[in-house]
Parts: sequence; C-alpha cells; structure tokens
Amino acid sequence: MEEELKCPVCGSFFKDPILLPCSHNVCLLCARNITVQTPDGETPVQSRASGSSDYDYLDMDKMSLYSETDSGYGSYTPCQLKSPNGVRVFPPSAAHRNCSLTCPLCHRSVSLDERGLRGFPRNRLLEAIVARYQQTRGIPCPSSSSAVKCQLCDRNPVPATVMCEQCDVYYCNACQQRCHPSRGPLAKHRLVPPPSQQQPPLAARKSGTCVDHESENFSMYCCSCKAPVCVKCLEEGKHAKHDVKPLAVMWKQHKCQLSQALNGVSDKAKEAKEFLVQLKNMLQQIQENGVEFEACLVAQCDSLIEALTRQKAKLLTKVTKEKEYKLKVVRDQITHCTMKLRQTTGMMEYCLEVLKENDPSGFLQISDALIKRVTSSQDQWVKGALEPKVGPDFDLTLTTDSLMQTILLLDFCQGKAAPLLQLEKCCTRNNSATLAWRVTAPAASPIEGYILELDDGNGGQYREVYVGKETVCTVDGLHFNSSYNARVKAYNAIGVGPYSKTVVLKTSDVAWFTFDPTSAHRDIALSNENQTATCSSYDDRVVLGTAAFSKGTHYWEVSIDRYDNHPDPAFGVARINTMKEMMLGKDDKAWAIAEGGITKGSTVGILLDLTKRTLTFFINKEQHGPTAFENLDGVFVPAVSLNRNVQVTFSLDQYHSAGAIAKCFYNKKEEVFFW
Repeated sequence: MEEELKCPVCGSFFKDPILLPCSHNVCLLCARNITVQTPDGETPVQSRASGSSDYDYLDMDKMSLYSETDSGYGSYTPCQLKSPNGVRVFPPSAAHRNCSLTCPLCHRSVSLDERGLRGFPRNRLLEAIVARYQQTRGIPCPSSSSAVKCQLCDRNPVPATVMCEQCDVYYCNACQQRCHPSRGPLAKHRLVPPPSQQQPPLAARKSGTCVDHESENFSMYCCSCKAPVCVKCLEEGKHAKHDVKPLAVMWKQHKCQLSQALNGVSDKAKEAKEFLVQLKNMLQQIQENGVEFEACLVAQCDSLIEALTRQKAKLLTKVTKEKEYKLKVVRDQITHCTMKLRQTTGMMEYCLEVLKENDPSGFLQISDALIKRVTSSQDQWVKGALEPKVGPDFDLTLTTDSLMQTILLLDFCQGKAAPLLQLEKCCTRNNSATLAWRVTAPAASPIEGYILELDDGNGGQYREVYVGKETVCTVDGLHFNSSYNARVKAYNAIGVGPYSKTVVLKTSDVAWFTFDPTSAHRDIALSNENQTATCSSYDDRVVLGTAAFSKGTHYWEVSIDRYDNHPDPAFGVARINTMKEMMLGKDDKAWAIAEGGITKGSTVGILLDLTKRTLTFFINKEQHGPTAFENLDGVFVPAVSLNRNVQVTFSLDQYHSAGAIAKCFYNKKEEVFFW
C-alpha cells in the first residue's frame, strides 16, 4: 500500500496533498514546482480548478515548447528536471502570467484560475491515511513548519520572506525586488508572509467545507459533476439543473460499490496465491522429472555401442535446454504473477483504509476514481493468466532399436505432440460450437498454427473450418439437432503433427431465438428482451431473427400486439443480406406473407420445412391457404417487416425438428398443438 501513499513528483509520503481534476494527487509544494506559466494569449485548453467535471486537457509534451513561428513569442523551453521516481518536473517561470498545472501521472493539463492552487480541494482523506500509516509503522512525520525556500534563487535558495497570492510564488527579499517589484502591473498583487509553524502552507479548511464557499459545509452530492456541493452552490444556479442527491446517501452507495468491486479483486488475488503455490510446486516437479529423464537417457545411451556415445552429449544438451526452457518459463510466470499480486494487494489495502474513513465528502472526492481502478484491475487477470504456460512432463521420445548405421542420426522426435482438446471449455449454443485446445509441451521447433476440422454432422468427411494461431474457435451456421466430430492438429516448418483425440459436439435440438438488434433497421426499436419489435417510420422496415436454419422442420409464431388495419405487416423468412428499407418479400432474398385477415391479437405461424423445401403460413393455428413457397434451398432466418402502426412479439421461440408434434413455450406455459 505504501506506493499508493507517495507523491509521484517527490517520491516521498504525501504532505498537504491536493486533488487534481483527473483524480490524481500531488503535494502542495510539488504542485507549485510543476506549475508552468505560459505567455499571455498562449493559454492551453483550459479548465477551472474549482471542481467542475467538464475538463479539457492538454498533452504535457505539446506545451513544452512554444516556437517563434507558431506563437509570436521567443522560444520558451522550461528546464526539465526529474523527480526521484522519474516523473518530469517543470519549474515555474516568473516571466509569464497565465499558469497551468500538468498532472505528472496522466500528463493532463489544467489552467489555474485567480485562486491559484487554492482552487484545488485538499485531500483530507489521503492526508489522514498517510498520517495513520506513518504512525503505525513508526515512520517520523516531516514537520510542516520547515522554512519555505525562495523559488527563484539560482543557487542555495534562502528562506522566503513573502509570497504573492496571485502568482503563488515564494520570494526572498532580493528576488522580490528583482522579479516582483511593487509597481506597474504587479502593484495590485497581494504579498503576504510565507507560512509559519502556526500557519500551514495551505490553510486547511474545516472538514467538509465547500471549495467555493468556505463558510458552508457540504450537504449534497452533484451526480453530474461527481463532486460534493453546498447549499450556496445550488442557490447560485451552478448545479440547478444537475442531478443532486443527499451526501449521506451517495456516501453509503459509493462505499457499497467499492466494497463489491473489492470482492471481485479479492477473489482474483486468492486465485493468484494458489496459482503461485502451484507454480512453485511445478518447479520441484520439473527438477525431479528432468533428473529422472536424464538418468534414463544416460542408461539408454550407455547400453548402445561406442558409436552411440558421440551422440549422447548432444542429446543431454537438448534435454538440458528443454529443462532450462521450462524452468525459465515458470520462473518468469512466478515473477510476473508476484508483481501483479503485489500491486493488487497494495491497492486493496489502500482501499480498505479508505473504507474505514468517516468523512463522506472526502471519501466521495476519490471514490469514483477508486471504483474505476478496482473494477479495471480485474481486467489484468484475463482468461488463461492463471494457467501454467508449460507442463512438468518432458515430451521427448528416444528410440533404442535403431540399426547401427542410423545411430549418427539418432535424435528426439520433434513436432509429434498432438494438441489436447479442453473438454471443460468446449460447448455448443443453438447451432454454433466453441472449441478450445492447448499444447501439453512445446516442441523443439515452435508451432506456427493449428488446423481445426469438423465433419458434416452425419459422420461424413472432415473439412477444415479454421487455420490460425488462436487456441479457441467458434464455428457458426451448423445444423440443429446434429452431432459433429471435431479434431485439431498443429503445424510448423517441419510439417503437420498428429491429430488430437476426437470430441463429439451435439448442437441444440431446438432453437431459441429473438429479434436481432445488430442487423435490424435503425428505425426498428426492440424491447422485452428483444422479443418485441416496433417501428418509428411510416415506411416498412425489416428485422431478422438471431437463428439461421439450413435443414430440418421449424415452426414459430408471431403475435400482433398493435395493428390499425393500415398497410399490412409481412412475415416469413429471408437471407441474411435482404433489403431492410422495404416490405419483406419485395426483393429476391425474402419469402413472406402480407395479406389481410389479421387483427390486433392475431397469431401468425410460420412453418419452414427444409426437408420438403416448403414454406407454409398459419393464422390463429389455422393454415392460411395452400403451401406458399416451394423449392427453397439454402440458409434462412426468421424475418418480419412493419411500420409505426404495428407492434409484434415472438410468442414462440422454440421449434421441434422433423416431428408431428411440437411443444411450444409461451409465457412459460406449455401447450401442445398439431399440424
């Protein structure tokens, strides 16, 4: 946690920390040191330091040089220093009047208003945690009464005698007479004594007081600006139209959110600790297996004739390299995981200390940033991060029954390790299948990619469905109610390796689908978990379903929720690339019914029989006319077209393949009907 409590500029524990608009903190004196004064008229993209939530930032690198050609001023290059932890520091220059401050962490710039650094809120919560941390560990706290040095002395700065409230700069007598004379434009500046032992550098406001109105306490929280506000802030109209809630309510809500986010990170940290134990145990296993493998290899080589001895050293070298490779990979994983765990643990300890604080306004000043940090920290524990990259076994095979003339060619078999399909990660959903695999041990020659093959679902020939470097693949557009055999093999410059064991994946025997928001026309609005469709246009617009059919028998229904007997909606099937700006069936990529005979509350049924290659329609369970379309072939998706006078809902999103009876689920009640 100690890293969270140190200033990014000076590298020491925070002293009088102030909260920047980007939610980062710096010491007050460090903030003065990195304040940059820009030429008149050369104002960076500005933001006030008063607590507004709408900030425009200027990249730190872009403000480091003002050329004569671009700005009309002489070249201006501040002296670039570095803090103990490597952060660039820009000391102030007294030759210019407009001041800006650049965050040393995110390099975002903010302009100071007439209050200077006093416009930034003081982070009382962080200050209290630093003091408690130092007291707990017996770290002496630096005195805040040390003499403030002049900021303009070239060498050996002497104690400052005055401070300009407008320039926010400390001067000794000589520098004040030379750089800040009490005449001309500077005559209106107010010079005050520097802070003393009785007066800290930035007079601490009362706990929970407003930044803009120091006599008022925070009582509300502005959700739009994400900052505590007082009664006068609301009366002056600055937050009049903003969403404002009681301070105590938001305090409890943000504490709850931070606690919930910490639970997720805590689980990942626990998994990381267990993973480290697993890796450390693997080190011992690799050592033992390596020694055992070397002993077996020596025994085999010693049993051969003298010609085999010349090859023994080479084989031992390869085993040693394999062992060193595995050890290096595991050690690197341990180092990487330990670093991540240390960072996560430090952040967790800091957050737990924050949760102990009882200052609502101080907590809310930093809670949003902490919640985002804790939530985003889970992303570093990506899928597969807590899995070993190598196994403890040595996948090397030595043959001892070779003839004497082949002894000089004796070597380990390379590239013969078959990928291992991970059954726990292989699954099917509707008519798509996801497969995942891994390599049990790296080959002597690196693997360049994998080839995934599936049969046709009927035990036919295999076909390649994926070729690439990924170890996870999802295959769409399979047949429903079918069993597919899948296998994978690796390849590299040497050639193609053996196949993995075959896994059998069965697609769903029924299809669950809704309207597809990704392919719907922009005038279509979906609700009821994408089962209900409405339209905002007077013209017909098309929306498709999320399932695609290429074989079997399928039946679904659409109920008419709203209809005023104006232009009829159309129901049927379509290709995935059908036109969305016209009534369904107007192009050659859709087949639909758009006749009368329907009213509000009617149910339209669609029967797609790809075995007979026909399309038939039903209205209120009664067949509507003869078979509508024949000789259908290819892949079809459910489709509807409607205008703003119509609202429809899928009342059936399950089908039964090739049967005389279909079980239909509507409002979670089971019905049985025949066709």
